[in-house]
Amino acid sequence: MLGESPAGAGGAVGERWTRTDARAKVRGELLYAADEPLRPCLDVVVHRSTRPHALIDSIDTQQALAVDGVVAVVTGAELHARFGDKLFTGPAFSDQPCLAVERVRYIGEPVAAVLARGLAPARMAADEVVVEYSELDPVHDVDKAVAGAPFVHDVLRPSIVFGDLKHLRGKRDTNVNYEFNLRRGDVDEAAETPDATTVREEFWCPPTHHVPIELPFTAAWRDGDRLEILSTTQTPSYVRQSVADLLGLPLNKVRVRSAPLGGGFGAKMYDRLEPLAAVLAWTQRTAVRVTASREEAFLLTTRHGAAVTGSMTADKDGRIVAATADVRYDTGAYADVGPRITAKSGMVATGPYRIENVSVRSRCVYTNKPSAGPFRGFGVPQVTWSHESLVDELARVRGEDPAEFRRRNLLREGDVAPVGTPMHSADFVGCLDAVTEAIGWDTPLQREEGRLRRGRGVAVGIKAVLTPTISNAVLQLNQDASATLMISTVDMGQGSDTIMAQIAAEALCLGEGQVRVVATDTDVTPYDTITAGSRSTYHTGNAVRRASEAMRDKLVDIAAERFGVPVTDVKLTGDGLVSTQSQERASISELLHGHFGARGTTLSTEAEFTTTWMPYDHETGQSEKVTEHWFAGAIAVQLTVDTATGRVHVEHLAAAGDVGRAINPKLVEQQLTGAAIMGVGHALFDRLVFDEGQIVNGTLLDYQLPSVLDVPDKITPIIVENPHRTGPYGAKGVGETTIIPLAPAVANAVRDAIGIRFPELPLTPERILTALAEQEEAGS
Repeated sequence: MLGESPAGAGGAVGERWTRTDARAKVRGELLYAADEPLRPCLDVVVHRSTRPHALIDSIDTQQALAVDGVVAVVTGAELHARFGDKLFTGPAFSDQPCLAVERVRYIGEPVAAVLARGLAPARMAADEVVVEYSELDPVHDVDKAVAGAPFVHDVLRPSIVFGDLKHLRGKRDTNVNYEFNLRRGDVDEAAETPDATTVREEFWCPPTHHVPIELPFTAAWRDGDRLEILSTTQTPSYVRQSVADLLGLPLNKVRVRSAPLGGGFGAKMYDRLEPLAAVLAWTQRTAVRVTASREEAFLLTTRHGAAVTGSMTADKDGRIVAATADVRYDTGAYADVGPRITAKSGMVATGPYRIENVSVRSRCVYTNKPSAGPFRGFGVPQVTWSHESLVDELARVRGEDPAEFRRRNLLREGDVAPVGTPMHSADFVGCLDAVTEAIGWDTPLQREEGRLRRGRGVAVGIKAVLTPTISNAVLQLNQDASATLMISTVDMGQGSDTIMAQIAAEALCLGEGQVRVVATDTDVTPYDTITAGSRSTYHTGNAVRRASEAMRDKLVDIAAERFGVPVTDVKLTGDGLVSTQSQERASISELLHGHFGARGTTLSTEAEFTTTWMPYDHETGQSEKVTEHWFAGAIAVQLTVDTATGRVHVEHLAAAGDVGRAINPKLVEQQLTGAAIMGVGHALFDRLVFDEGQIVNGTLLDYQLPSVLDVPDKITPIIVENPHRTGPYGAKGVGETTIIPLAPAVANAVRDAIGIRFPELPLTPERILTALAEQEEAGS
């Protein structure tokens, strides 16, 4: 571009800028959605189903309406009479009503909504709603659901959001709402290779909950013929479209705002509380707010429980020649984005290895449980649990070092992944080498210390970024050289506002604090597909860079006219615009003041960034470009197992991720560390326990999370930089990278310590003690 300055000349990218919201967070001054001042709102509380699968015979609301302060009680039947089948929403299938219509499909499903002046009367009235049911047979086990009846839904109803699912419309008598197949080579023939070694296992990852600190919240009200929504959402653009479709409104009559999120991890994506708040505000012509309790948050969404039957084969030279995976995702009563998770994880179900023969079958399955949706890692941690346990066991059965065995088989730059897409900027070997070196993999290990048994483990992860998606950016440069950036990426703790400010500042040679990012508001900020899947730095970052470079070019044009020189003679520096020919200079402030002849003026630019893909073949899953870029990460751990209590204690955890280029190394290290600690929870603690469809540990008194006492003694985050050719300054994403291989790394270290392979998560003390007792009994 004309007047382009060298990469890095701005001095912002690569710097450890402080988070833009750090001071406000520390001082408790940052306003989250539920903290914002609103017009007076009625509180909404829902009465929830007590049956996992049943027809609704009748709903008696008389006692609820008699509670002082109650304004209205609304049922799904009433809303369906008004909106018809538009009441059924969802990103993949239009299968979920905001209030149950005709039947309920899980314990805790909303059946009736109470609107009252205050939470207390609303809750009291919700308890007074009486529902009569005719029970239907439920299905709770994912493999029983795959086998056949009872069916959770009578017919599949693909939404218009994902056009590639339209061929499923009208399909009946199935609980499998989507299936992805990956085929390459001949796995049976490869497994019969002379002197081949094969390992097989059945793995299980239980459903878990996101547990963000901030609870879900949505407020909605009418403003004349428009609807306004303030919500804890990672997907404001999606919510606007979904609500507009539901109410039959044009997009310019639906406004969606979000505030900074107190964590999301996927729990605040797509349709959560917004459809209910929207229809109540619209039909009742009043302002409403829906505030989920902690217990209700457990019912809104979960991570998919997943069963994986897998195998892996190596030839006599230690080359992995075949791998299989039969994956069954428990998506609960409603599909949410389960079909996308099924495909995106299925394509990497055999891991980041050069394997010529693969067979993967990945299915998304309805059951009578709360709906499962996106969770940090988008289903990939569940299949990584399988392939990284298998490859580790294969190495040990062969008598090889697990790290060296992986190193021999890992994909390199230019290799073609089993899905058919070449690898670029995915340094698996570099990540593996970094973490093993960090924990001293090749140094002697004191394996026994009294009742403690010590071991080391390693695992490598791969994930594709969400593709295709769209991001837009609008940049406003003020006359005083400050800038305002308008994007719809939501900062939910990952520091995206800081990262985007640095990308803009780099191109414009601005300093820390000179770029402000506007909170998402669909009336102001432009379209963005989603804040998820570690896509924002790459996608929105590219849009921001383009808008910023367009702004730089505008400044160069104005300066060239002022200096009376060609644009090729003008450079933008940290001191302003300078003519290399005449040495004449002008600061940005002086330049704009002179150009417009007034103070307080602005220049604006905008840019879009869209990625493309080649849809995979439905028979083989093959695609020459299934993703815009790959994530590569590795974990190595050293830990002890207490043979008396079964407790696992992580002494050292090293986490590495190839981030392309670290826009802000400090934030990258925090992301690597945070994802790894969350993964420790999944490895050792996290699981939702169900009893005939009822969550029995859906409170923070019962749902165990890692505390500060469970954090590893030492955590070493390692940034690996292998710049991506089309990333903003070479950058990719990072937020999911180290949660993906964490659980198998811990399990592999436990296997190293006590010689037992665990195929089920989490590795609770009870599970370990039982296995140790069985081991001792078998050896006696």
